[in-house]
Amino acid sequence: MKWISGVAGGLLLALVLASILRTLVVPRGLYSSLVTRWWWTLRFVLRLAAPGGSYRAHDRAQTWLAPLMLIGMLASWLGGALMGFGLLLHALSGLSWDSVFREAGSSLFTLGYASEARLRLSALDFLAAATGPVVIALQIAYLPTLYAAYNRRELEVTLLQSRAGDPAWGPEILARQWLVDTEKALPELYRSWERLASDIGESHSTYPVLLAFRSPRPYRSWIVGLVAVMDAAAMQLSLTPGSAPPEARLVLRAGFTALRDIARSLRFDFDADPEPDTPIQLSFLEFDAAVAMVEAAGFPSERTAEQAWPHFQGWRVNYEAIAYELCRRGDAVPALWTGPRDFATTQIPPARPKDRRPGEGRPELPPATA
Repeated sequence: MKWISGVAGGLLLALVLASILRTLVVPRGLYSSLVTRWWWTLRFVLRLAAPGGSYRAHDRAQTWLAPLMLIGMLASWLGGALMGFGLLLHALSGLSWDSVFREAGSSLFTLGYASEARLRLSALDFLAAATGPVVIALQIAYLPTLYAAYNRRELEVTLLQSRAGDPAWGPEILARQWLVDTEKALPELYRSWERLASDIGESHSTYPVLLAFRSPRPYRSWIVGLVAVMDAAAMQLSLTPGSAPPEARLVLRAGFTALRDIARSLRFDFDADPEPDTPIQLSFLEFDAAVAMVEAAGFPSERTAEQAWPHFQGWRVNYEAIAYELCRRGDAVPALWTGPRDFATTQIPPARPKDRRPGEGRPELPPATA
């Protein structure tokens, strides 16, 4: 039985080390089964804890997902190390099970109260004493990286609110810019989100736990914001190919490249090279209603909705399926054009301010439709 304990302990320690390296150290989007299992388990438990089943209830419950995942990951690594060292100590000594785990815990957490005067066990005790602080230190060093990426992401999501509403919606971006004559600011918006999309693609595939961090406001979401910016760029390129800024193409390319990097790190299937005429879930009727809304705000279309639809479809097919899956998995706010959720809800149109300055002769936007 001792050699079985030794092999099991060695394998368990190897798995713990591999998980730590994949999650905290290796700067690449490697799949982490530990992160994925904690994600699905805690998400399921928190969904059960959402009273009433409304989006607001789900949002409040899912706010705890990320911190619980971080605690669960640390507990899993330390617990695995404790089991592994305990099994190895049992294989190399004649101590009872309670004694080996007491000694392993004493060494792992550097308490030192259960050390024994046995030379052949000293190496394991020293190794265990180094493992505990190293794992905790790596987790502590991991947090600033996560929150730095989180802050960069949420800054742009917050800035988008005045342009796209809460929750964000692509056609709303175009309508608001032309309504208040700020359409010349769109290239800068596309440039900002091109850089943010590249940042998200790198950080969220390397550290997938970032996907569980929700925005401070319930109706804001990084994935909903990214879809809104990409939809706005796709609509502008489809409706006004002669005057659309080149930044619109760049943000679309950066956006769907980032989403594909995240999809690969999460290991869910997607079509890496879809045909432009591949059907999408968004319907032409929804697109046609959005075109009518932006045109009512003063958007100068060069094509009709019927003429623009194949071009818009050709752009959206590159990112719609992945975006919908990330919105569903992340229980994002059910904004327009972001697909279904795992809980019963209706799509929420962007809120619009009711107060207007005296003498402002701007028309109101038509109602947003799902």
